[in-house]
Amino acid sequence: MTYRPAQTLTVNNATSVLDDGLRAIADGQTQFDLAELTSVDSAAVATMLAWQRAARSNGKSLEFSNLPANLQSLVHLYDVDGLLHTSPRADLPHH
Repeated sequence: MTYRPAQTLTVNNATSVLDDGLRAIADGQTQFDLAELTSVDSAAVATMLAWQRAARSNGKSLEFSNLPANLQSLVHLYDVDGLLHTSPRADLPHH
């Protein structure tokens, strides 16, 4: 089973999305599919880092898949690629 957050992960809803993800981690989820995200900002990156920290504190590591291009760009911009296990969206061309 994979956790899939809804379409938006911005400063406006980051707290509730963070809490949902933390519950998923507590339930044993290690795969987070972000394909449905269409609206993100820097709060999305902070939320992903918090999820990864929570998983690691439980001896696990998260895999983030299907990052939309806008989120992948933010991850690169903040230079946290090495802290997050990510893969871009499978349906997007790779350069």
